[in-house]
Amino acid sequence: MKLVIIDYGAGNIKSIQFAFKRLGYDAILSNNPEEIKAADKVIFPGVGEASSAMKMLKASGLDTLIPTLKQPVLGICLGMQLMCKSSEEGNTEGLGIFDVAVKRFNNSVKVPQMGWNTIANLKSDLFKDVKNEAFMYSVHSFYAENCKESIATTTYSIDFASALQHNNFYGVQFHPEKSSTEGEQILKNFIEL
Repeated sequence: MKLVIIDYGAGNIKSIQFAFKRLGYDAILSNNPEEIKAADKVIFPGVGEASSAMKMLKASGLDTLIPTLKQPVLGICLGMQLMCKSSEEGNTEGLGIFDVAVKRFNNSVKVPQMGWNTIANLKSDLFKDVKNEAFMYSVHSFYAENCKESIATTTYSIDFASALQHNNFYGVQFHPEKSSTEGEQILKNFIEL
């Protein structure tokens, strides 16, 4: 199993790498297009601000590579948001893999949403053996709207898409690598897709 975590300068990639190590898999960090294309599974992480992360993707040409990948790809947190068509954060044009816009939470709630919240309406093999209303760890000020590509939802003042899927592309808003045994199950399921 060749597992590649895309290393483009916007991610807390070590914790993801350690999570896979706990599951018995060595994940390679790479921004080499050939290595990414040759992977069995690809993780697209992201922590930080959307417009600067997108600039880093464009500088390395990964913005054109990622949407063409044929193997299962998992976007995590900002990685998932960058896979959407646009983000209000920095007025950013996304990769357009998911046909949904990313919006900022309104000021009626504490922003960022930081801590544990539940995921519900689970609709994919990504959530095999994960219970509905399982708690996941999140840190984010922006969210993907609920849409036809939602495979999980979370409520934080509003219902939003906490996971998305389109063909071989998956995205989760929360951090499975920081979400205890349920989060590890999601990473295991991703490997087994």
